[in-house]
Amino acid sequence: MRDIRTLKFLDKFSGLFQKFGVDYPAMRKILQVKLIMDQRRVPTIFSQGAQSKKKKAGDDGNGFLKSLWLYAFFGLLTIPFIVLGENYLFQMSIIFGFVMFIVMTSMISDFSSVLLDIRDKNILHTRPIDKKTISAAKMMHVFIYLFYLTGSIVAIPLIVGLFRHGIIFFLLSIILIILMEAFILVITALIYMLILKFFDGEKLKDIINYVQIGLSFSIMIGYQVLGRSFEFINFHVVLTPKWWQVFIIPMWFGAPYELILNGHFDSFYVLFSILAIVVPIIAFFIYLRLVPAFEKNLQKLATHSVKKEKKRSKLESSFIKMICSGKEEQAFFRFASLMMKNERDFKLKVYPSLGFAIILPFIFLFNSLRDGGFSSISSGKGYLTIYSTMIIIPSVITMLKFSGKYKGAWIYKALPLDHLSPLFKGTLKAFLVRLYLPLYLVLCLLFIAIFGVRVIPDLILVFLISAFYSIICFIILKKVIPFSESFESVGQTESWKIFVLMIPIAIFAVLHYLSTLASFGVYIYIFIMLVANLFLWKKRIRA
Repeated sequence: MRDIRTLKFLDKFSGLFQKFGVDYPAMRKILQVKLIMDQRRVPTIFSQGAQSKKKKAGDDGNGFLKSLWLYAFFGLLTIPFIVLGENYLFQMSIIFGFVMFIVMTSMISDFSSVLLDIRDKNILHTRPIDKKTISAAKMMHVFIYLFYLTGSIVAIPLIVGLFRHGIIFFLLSIILIILMEAFILVITALIYMLILKFFDGEKLKDIINYVQIGLSFSIMIGYQVLGRSFEFINFHVVLTPKWWQVFIIPMWFGAPYELILNGHFDSFYVLFSILAIVVPIIAFFIYLRLVPAFEKNLQKLATHSVKKEKKRSKLESSFIKMICSGKEEQAFFRFASLMMKNERDFKLKVYPSLGFAIILPFIFLFNSLRDGGFSSISSGKGYLTIYSTMIIIPSVITMLKFSGKYKGAWIYKALPLDHLSPLFKGTLKAFLVRLYLPLYLVLCLLFIAIFGVRVIPDLILVFLISAFYSIICFIILKKVIPFSESFESVGQTESWKIFVLMIPIAIFAVLHYLSTLASFGVYIYIFIMLVANLFLWKKRIRA
């Protein structure tokens, strides 16, 4: 079996592992097998086309290691903040926030399967290998990839920081990055551990999926809050300490720079510096104590429970009959609804963007709030920011063709259908009703609370435009049978089309604004969109 350079480096610390009671030769062999098997796995961030191509004969390189250049490119984006000046809390909080965003999303997308892996238990637990060695191998497996991932992001920025701010800055950064890595790894594991304690079987897998979505959602929100904790006054960054900033974790890791390099010993910086050091260490030792219980509860993932299908209410059946013409379209509407509800990979890739679509309008409104206050917002036309939610439509429609069970798509050929129009119509309507409409209604309630009932006609108009825009996206994007392709081919060819499809959103928003300038302009626009929707939904959806 081929040796690996990483393991040769790890050999230098074999004595340290043995002092902690780990059987190092056994751990090394387990790691060697895991790292070789990982060469078959392509990370999510590197799936843009390379994943879809068959490997050439003899090409057995590790896809993750080959993707590190892309992470290194992301790291270059942090260099301007390093050379910006010596307001370390602002600069390093932004940098640590950026690095945590990349690392945590990678943990969610690529390493959760490693932390929650139970496939090797049937092999390893039947051999004379103690549980401490198996747990150490699993932790080192994740740590090795986190080391490469984080190293590729921060290596060049740290070298720039060494020349710009000196050796103390460089060494402090390395220490804080290690603490940040430990914190991310432990927090992710502890969240899964808490879920494992209370749930089992299929329910547990669903909960884990929602936690992954929630983490992605929280990271998006946190990064926006971080950037708005600082204000620019006369081209200087000014921070006003607030109690809620203690929950912005990247600021913990920015505070030690102010403490050590700038000599600011305010209680604010001291508290955050203590949190940056103490919390990761305490969390790590708590995790070590709970590892046996974690491994025991992982067995719950092997159990399966049968989901009881709820009976459809008469109201729901009547609604489906009202929006879908024909029994075939109704059947595909129900089928697509179930796929979007139960397909875990689909939810993990699509639901975070749905959550972000709720936040996006308020990001724009927040900027207006800082400029003119709440009264200027409520009396203005800021409700047009709701158009920003439409940017998710082309990407979600593109995702509708993917499924983890794509091999079952043969059933489409067995169906007695003259054409596939009912399939496409039912699937698109299921997306609009099951995914888009609920988040849109939430936004409508919030916008009515902010702007008043006067915006109700405008909100009705925007939804009609969203339905019209969905047809445009379907016509322009490649027509593929829904849920018939593997997720491994995500992002191959149509990224440029999705980008181009952003342009009509701006055009619709401008036309909407112009319609508000004329009497009954919005109502005339509503009538036009009703006619346009009836025509396109009936005539333009073809296989």
